Amino acid sequence: MRHDTAHLLNEITELQTKLAFQDDLIEQLNQALVSQQNQIHKLEYQMKHVVSKVKNMSVSNLASEDEETPPPHY
Repeated sequence: MRHDTAHLLNEITELQTKLAFQDDLIEQLNQALVSQQNQIHKLEYQMKHVVSKVKNMSVSNLASEDEETPPPHY
């Protein structure tokens, strides 16, 4: 009977150890997810700013094909 109790205690200890590692891994993954979400929000904000600037550009800001300098191989 004593052998079974020791075996069960070892299994419980092993499960507790695995659970502790899993808790740590879940926390690490959560932090990575939060970081990535912050990056996505920042990129979305920057993209909206760029799109807004492009939409507000007047056609006169762009050179016509006649005004473009030819590539060096011409």
